[in-house]
Parts: sequence; structure tokens; C-alpha cells
Amino acid sequence: MSNYIAPLRDMQFVLKDIAGLEEICALPGNEECSVDLVESILEEAAKFASGVLDPINRNGDNQGAVVKDGVVTTSPGFKDAYQLFCETGWNAMPFSPEYGGQGLPAAVTMAVNEMWKSANMAFALCPMLTGGAIEAIAHHASDELKQKYLPMMVEGTWTGTMNLTEPNAGSDLAAISTKAARAADGTFRITGTKIFITWGEHDVAENIIHLVLARLPDAPPGLKGISLFLVPKFLVNDDGSLGARNDLVCASLEHKLGIHGSPTAVMSYGDKEGAIGYLIGEENKGVGYMFTMMNHARVNVGLEGVGIAERAYQHALWYARERIQGAIIGDKSGEKKPILHHPDVRRLLMECKARTEAMRTLAYYAAAQIDKAHAGDAAAQARIDLLTPVVKGWSTEQGVELSSTALQVFGGVGFVEETGAAQYYRDSRITTIYEGTTAIQANDLVGRKLAREKVPGAGMKAMLAEINATADELAASGELAGMGANLKAAAAALNSATDWILATYAEQPQAVHAGSVPFLKLTGIVTGGWLMAKSAAVAAARIAAGDADPFYRAKLATADYFAAHQLPFAAAYAAEVMGGAASALGLAEDLF
Repeated sequence: MSNYIAPLRDMQFVLKDIAGLEEICALPGNEECSVDLVESILEEAAKFASGVLDPINRNGDNQGAVVKDGVVTTSPGFKDAYQLFCETGWNAMPFSPEYGGQGLPAAVTMAVNEMWKSANMAFALCPMLTGGAIEAIAHHASDELKQKYLPMMVEGTWTGTMNLTEPNAGSDLAAISTKAARAADGTFRITGTKIFITWGEHDVAENIIHLVLARLPDAPPGLKGISLFLVPKFLVNDDGSLGARNDLVCASLEHKLGIHGSPTAVMSYGDKEGAIGYLIGEENKGVGYMFTMMNHARVNVGLEGVGIAERAYQHALWYARERIQGAIIGDKSGEKKPILHHPDVRRLLMECKARTEAMRTLAYYAAAQIDKAHAGDAAAQARIDLLTPVVKGWSTEQGVELSSTALQVFGGVGFVEETGAAQYYRDSRITTIYEGTTAIQANDLVGRKLAREKVPGAGMKAMLAEINATADELAASGELAGMGANLKAAAAALNSATDWILATYAEQPQAVHAGSVPFLKLTGIVTGGWLMAKSAAVAAARIAAGDADPFYRAKLATADYFAAHQLPFAAAYAAEVMGGAASALGLAEDLF
């Protein structure tokens, strides 16, 4: 069985040479950050990921969380690992020092979080959801609620959840029926049932802070009538100590395809007198507040695609180096060699390595835009708005594909649970669904981020100008001219599809949305190819300057592979976007 090893060299390269770590560390509020400090953080995170989280990942899969009489017991080793996670400060890393956090940049947090997700995705969901709840409270709650709840959540002593979905209200939040009634003391009584609540009940922390969408009796219908409430598992006294158990219970845990170590709860609120909740912000504005949490989660779920693809690749590479099977085509040596020497196994592994590196580069680049936006950069804010659905949708779709590709390296034994390859495939499958399906991300991209942008298409056109500038630079470079030509052609395909959407959306929105997922994949391939091309240019320059680090030759190889094997798909996706709507919508309902 393989062990997870963080790809530190690639992480450091992407942070420094593509995301612009030195520039990020120079932003206001990041004065304590430095390249040397970040390298030390990454090295320590790598030790924690490989030494603490990876060894309990199989336990979590084989012996998932269980519930009895509303009490959830997590998988073996998870509770101890979580306590150590908090004691060593990892939970507090990205949050404001005002509440006990370390205030490190989003780009640094992105790299560290990738390690958690690779080593143990089920475990990593707990701090991820807590982080989203912290963001929502910090941005929208009263000072009293912030002071009362955030320090313990930042520390990790209390965890957080997001409660949106109900049995009859999935992605359609307007249909939620959970109720909130005003109480005489200014609090609210929450009644209703929420499903698919990640880490909704567990034994790793002493309190769980649920953020719950609910509707007041006099609220207007639809999305405009939903409010957001903070509902703690245990009530908190004025001195910060824990009080009585609130009127909420875990009714059951879901039996799932994967992420068995993550308890996914059905939560019942108000079976007795009603769960006590506290209004966050203003009444009837809960959906907007919850999107603060959801946008945080969407980028992080996109990172799950990176993490699970990296781990699946490492596992497949381990097997390919160990397994000896069959004669190697064209090899006259007569030696028995591992399957890593088979041409198609090499292709499968290159698929995993090159595409994972492209996803990583896009995720870290996006995180850098978050850091710049926090510092007041309007262009960076526009860029992260555009890229959030791409990071989430494209990366998770690739995570599923690449975990399947990695399993293929094992052949028949990959289908057998004992090899461990199947877990990564199963764990990856949820990522394209939760926090907004791929279709929801694609609809957001072609709708809000493109056709209904303040200046329609402005954000995409600005990014395309940068992509074309990179392509022109490569075309003039000699060595990378072919890569530049492939990037130029892919950018032209994305530009054509963008123009078609802008011209078509007002009169034929269904036609546009029928091709929204292909457009999202098109955008991901072109932006990933762009950033891999920039990586290749850096690597080529270092080699030309005499740097003998073999990493740069490897980077040129993976960037060349992506340009040759992935960028050509751009033209096919563009054709699907612009010419596929009629066939997608043409079949009569009674013929399905």
C-alpha cells in the first residue's frame, strides 16, 4: 500500500512562480508572511498529512462513523487526530488574529488544505465546513455573536456546519419549509428537518455551531423570505461556558458511496419546544449570507478534486513501479520490468500528473486572486468571481475522471477493495454534487458571470486577452512555439463560444444552458492550459539560465503533455456549446 507524500516541490513552484507569493506577502495585513515561513509551514503540514491523517484514511473508509440514539461515534483515530490538528494550530491558520487566528493568506491555506484533502478527504471536510461557518459569522453576524462564538470555532474546540437542504428542497432553496418563530427574549425557535449535513453530529469537538436557513411566519415567499440562524448544539452561557443541550438531534446518518469517515447527518430541529437560534444579520437576507459560506466551500471543494486526483495518482504510480506483468512492446533486453514501462500505462500516469498539476495551478492562482481582492483589488475580485465556478466544477469533474484513470492502472485488482484504489474513486464522486452540482456551477458561469455581468463578457474577455498575450510570447520563443500555437487555438475556441453565448442568451437561454457544462469544461481546459504554459515558460527560462534542477524538465514535460492532449479538446467543446443545443433539447418527453 502506498503512503501519501505531499508534492512540495510543485506546490512551492506554483505558489512562488505562478500565484506570486512574494507579492501576496507584501499585501497589507500579510507583513508577517514570507517565502521562508511559507516553506516551513508546508513542510510541517506535509509531515502532519502523511504521519497523522493518511494512516487513518483507510480506517475511515472501512469503519465509517456510526450513530446510536442520536450519538455519533467517529471512525477510529479521527477524534485523536482532530484534537492534535487543533492543538498544533492548523485549524486557526487562515482566520483573523482578532479571534485567535494566524491570518495567513488564502494562497498558503490553499496549499496546506490540499494536503489534508489528499491524505484524508473525509477528515478534511470537518475543518472545511467550520471555516465556511466562521466566514459567514465574521462577515454578517452581530459583534456579540462574533465575540461569543468565533474564538472557540477558530481554535477548533467548536466546529461548524451549513444547513440548507431539506427532504423536499434540494438545490431549490426557495422551497425550504424549516420554520423560525420569534421568542419574547429576542431569540428564535427553529423547527424542521435538514438533510445531507456534513459533520452535523460527531464526538471530536465539544460543541457544534449549526448555521440554519429557516423562514419566519410573516416572511415573503421564495428566496427573499429566508433568514439565517445560528443554532448551537449546546447553548453558550454569558461567561462562555456550555449550558443546556439545545432541542436538536441527529436523527440518522446517511449510508454513502464514499467519504465514510465523514458523518453526513439528518438533523431534526425542535422535536420538543423548538431549538433556540440567533438571527444572523437582518431578517429575510439569509440566502445572501449563506453564499458567503458557499463560495468559500465551492473553492475548497474544487480543491478536493486536486487532492483526490493527486492521491489516486500517487497510489497508481506506486503500483506501476511494483507490478511486473507482460513483455514491454519494443523492448529487446529480455528483462522483466514493471508495468511503468508499458506505453499506455505511461499515458495513463501522464494524464493524471499533467491534469492534476493544471488543476493545482488554477486553484492556487484563484486563491491569490482572493488575497488581492481582500486588499481592495477590483480586477482580482472580478477574476475570482469568474473562476470560482470553474475551480469547483472543472476540478471536481477531473477528480472523478482521474481517480478512474488511476484505478485503470491497477487493472482487475483495482476493482478489488483491498488495493485501496477504489476508495479514491468512490470518495471523489460526491465532489461534483455537493456545494452545487456541476450544472449549477456552469449555469452560474454562463448566466451571472458572463451574460448577466454588469458589462456582459467583460471578465472573460479580460482573461482571454492575458491568455492570448501568453500564447504570443510562447510563439515567439522558439522552443515553446508549438505550445503557444495550441494555446492560441484553444483561446480562439473559448472566445468563439463566449461570443455565441453573449449573442444568444437573451433570446435562447435554454440553448445556452444546454451547453453550459461543456462551456465550463472548455473554460477550465483553456485556463488550466494557460497557467501550465506560463509554468513552462518559467521552467524553460530557468533551464536556459543553467539551473540543473530536474524539476524544471519534468514541468516542461507535463506542460507539453497538457498542451498536446488536453488543449485540442477546446475546439470540440466549443462546437458542442454552439451547435449542440438542438440535439440536446430535441427529443420529445414521451420518447425518453
